Amino acid sequence: MTSTSLAPSVLVSRFSSSPRAFQDSGNYKCFSRRTHVPSRLRFRVQEKELGRCSPFLERLTVPGGDAAAALRSNEWKAVPDIWRSSAEKYGDRVAVVDPYHDPPSTFTYRQLEQEILDFVEGLRAVGVKADEKIALFADNSCRWLVADQGIMATGAVNVVRGSRSSVEELLHIYCHSDSVGLVVDNPEFFNRIADTFSYKASLKFVILLWGDKSSLATSSRQTPVYSYNEIKNLGQERRAEHAGSSDAGKYEYEFIGPDDTATIMYTSGTTGNPKGVMLTHQNLLHQIRNLSEFVPAKAGERFLSMLPSWHAYERACEYFIFTCGVEQKYTSIRFLKDDLKRYQPHYLISVPLVYETLYSGIQKQISTSSPVRKFLALTLIRISLAYTEMRRIYKGLCLTKNQKPPVYIVALVDWLWARVVAFVMWPLHMLAEKLVHKKIRSSIGITKAGVSGGGSLPMHIDKFFEAIGVNVQNGYGLTETSPVVSARRISCNVLGSVGHPIKDTEFKIVDQETGNVLPPGSKGIVKVRGPPVMRGYYKNPMATKQVIDDDGWFNTGDMGWIAPHHSTGRSRSCGGVIVLEGRAKDTIVLSTGENVEPLEIEEAALRSSLIQQIVVIGQDQRRLGAIVIPNKEAAEGVAKNKISAVDPEVNELSKETLTSMVYEELRKWTSECSFQVGPVLIVEEPFTIDNGFMTPTMKIRRDKVVDRYKDEIARLYK
Repeated sequence: MTSTSLAPSVLVSRFSSSPRAFQDSGNYKCFSRRTHVPSRLRFRVQEKELGRCSPFLERLTVPGGDAAAALRSNEWKAVPDIWRSSAEKYGDRVAVVDPYHDPPSTFTYRQLEQEILDFVEGLRAVGVKADEKIALFADNSCRWLVADQGIMATGAVNVVRGSRSSVEELLHIYCHSDSVGLVVDNPEFFNRIADTFSYKASLKFVILLWGDKSSLATSSRQTPVYSYNEIKNLGQERRAEHAGSSDAGKYEYEFIGPDDTATIMYTSGTTGNPKGVMLTHQNLLHQIRNLSEFVPAKAGERFLSMLPSWHAYERACEYFIFTCGVEQKYTSIRFLKDDLKRYQPHYLISVPLVYETLYSGIQKQISTSSPVRKFLALTLIRISLAYTEMRRIYKGLCLTKNQKPPVYIVALVDWLWARVVAFVMWPLHMLAEKLVHKKIRSSIGITKAGVSGGGSLPMHIDKFFEAIGVNVQNGYGLTETSPVVSARRISCNVLGSVGHPIKDTEFKIVDQETGNVLPPGSKGIVKVRGPPVMRGYYKNPMATKQVIDDDGWFNTGDMGWIAPHHSTGRSRSCGGVIVLEGRAKDTIVLSTGENVEPLEIEEAALRSSLIQQIVVIGQDQRRLGAIVIPNKEAAEGVAKNKISAVDPEVNELSKETLTSMVYEELRKWTSECSFQVGPVLIVEEPFTIDNGFMTPTMKIRRDKVVDRYKDEIARLYK
């Protein structure tokens, strides 16, 4: 799956009879036959450094580049091409604001393009070659963006991860990806990993994005370390050399292609071992070109970035918005609340947990106000909730699995009733808008829409934001799909769904057991095909074959259904939207966006004599929970020793006592796991093959267990 084009810094002999000979000839190959050439006609052999470059980004800087072509063309071939176009369109507009690093930074689009060009040449100066893997372990900042695009523009492949990951995980990613160099956030982070990497990883160089090299811990292994500014300065010097006529002939470049790998992003699989997802330039460019149908961003609008830039979701969205001329400000959870009020962004791209936190903050503010204000606010919000419910009905935005549309006369009466009720309630809704909703929106700070991804948005939060006039658009995707494959449009914001597929992308729902395609409204495994689907897992063809079939269909591992198309009734505008209902594969995605492999926790818990069976739950929740089948005999034995000695009258173990004992056992046996279990649901009926909760190979059917106890789980998380 690697590119066949040549890497940089390869010395190639070229035949040249004069400085202008073969000027536009492209990539000629040397003759392999030896021929006698008279001395007076002998061609001069000139060695050129052959490198890879971004077709449009460097058209103005590489020798022989066509400046006019960069201005004429809008057909990007590689992700870094977007900066040439954006610099021409939005030149002096502010592109990024990064106030919380030292030094605070602000770049216009033209300045950002030059920053990237300097970094590109600086990387070439320290020996970065095309197709090499360069690890970028850092958190979001303007310099992360420059480093990311700089690595891509050399034709190298960046391997990304955040600074909070464990040293063991980072070392595994670095070594498995065959990375040769390391770009890190700051000296503190590098000092944390230095000892391990010094002895177990091959490092050609280290680049610090922020901080001073003097703060680095010394190591017995001498690896060149460069600061961000040193790489920039090297790049500026090299660009100056390129500009000189005497040096222009030393370099030759070929363009990065759309099918070349741009990045490797490691994600968790059902086995718990991280797999390297290879995304091509074409994968990411598809996102850049088509996300506008969901987020119609305009030049000068403001975006607030708080998710890690190395997440596929944040990353693709950032690339896209920078083609629209927007201004992006970097923030974090710590500063999010203040920045929302101060910055008043038009859009916020985030995970469900952020919207849950905003919702909780609003509810807390209302509950702590005076009794009169509290009663008024809650009453008006309830009215708005009822009003928007009626509005969804008459607009045809209510989901249904029913394949048959309602009878026309029934649908007409339903529509008329919803219109009448909404009309009656409209004055009170407008009163709520003036007295309550406007103030809430002002405190939240989102002026156009919030985009939610990385997990399902709870319905009560979805409805609340709709009622107060805040557009929240839920989307769906995976790292393996670059990541967005569907999202809700503002014009068709169907609550409870993840919207329509992105352009040129197909969905189908198949039966989990047979693999047969299911009709609309039927729940099954969600499969996706189209330009966003990854090239494959790095050095793991077996895992790639397991998730991508011969026809290009990617198995997402999620359960869901496609809304039927109806011409009448409450669901007439919902046809074709995707609805998710849990995951078929084991990985649990929390509302924080974190992926959890439950097997590790379950295996640890089963070491307890009190726990007979366990299913870890928590999909789209803040924290993990568990459904536990206890070993009652063992529990009663423990209880006799602990409880009966204190109270001899106690002969029967209460459910509360049993739950408490199981919870203590979970804390004890899973203390060394990456994630801890919160609420526990004790159930009586064991999971067996006969009752359908286990497969013939004695594996628990997680989806069936969760579906059976969905009401109890909902109460557990209240």
